[in-house]
Amino acid sequence: MAINYRLMTDPDFQEAVDQQIRVRVFKSDLLIESSAVIIRFDEQLVVTQSGVSEVTYHHRGDCEFFALRKR
Repeated sequence: MAINYRLMTDPDFQEAVDQQIRVRVFKSDLLIESSAVIIRFDEQLVVTQSGVSEVTYHHRGDCEFFALRKR
């Protein structure tokens, strides 16, 4: 069974980058991306990759990021 947890702080995002944890991205309570890996982030922007050439830029203030972690 997997546990969802919200990424909020820089250490949360850094852990997701380091461990290549799959994330789900929500905007306005709608799922806009699932099973993506965070490849880069800063204070305003999060860059995710869900495929070889599928790179997406998300504004950190507009979206919510949730990581899936197995128990």
